[in-house]
Amino acid sequence: MFGLLQVVAVMIVALPTALSVAHALELPGKMRLDERTYRVVQRIYYPGFTIGGASEPLSILVTGLLLFRTPTGTAAFWLTGVVLIAMLAMVAIYWTVVHPVNKYWMEGAAVGPSGSTFFGAGRKDRGQEPGWTELRDRWEYGHLARAVITSMGFLALVISLVVRS
Repeated sequence: MFGLLQVVAVMIVALPTALSVAHALELPGKMRLDERTYRVVQRIYYPGFTIGGASEPLSILVTGLLLFRTPTGTAAFWLTGVVLIAMLAMVAIYWTVVHPVNKYWMEGAAVGPSGSTFFGAGRKDRGQEPGWTELRDRWEYGHLARAVITSMGFLALVISLVVRS
């Protein structure tokens, strides 16, 4: 049963890792776009990446369960702890850095009821609206940070499987 949990953890952690790396790989090309084109491109991510984002809370759940089931004090335990911290950091960066910017990008977009609820969640920065390049940079570099963190977490997860066997 523990082996099955490990496989499920790899599959679930791989999805947010892949999505964040995909965003990071787009960064060089997107930084060359003018404002109008950039704003149009930002809306193509929804609902696909939003649906894929469901794997983020699942990754926290499954790595927490895996940590609970891994013998304490072992290398696998500490590596799994790193995975859990990485998944928590990934979600924290989304809600504090990326999501407030998404609220700007998605203003006035036709989204369904669940999309309205999702993009209505959290806070939108108050005060003077930041310029589009500041918003772009926050979004792009926030996703780059998420890619680095999730990749490190995924690597720690794979290594934890090897040191355990």
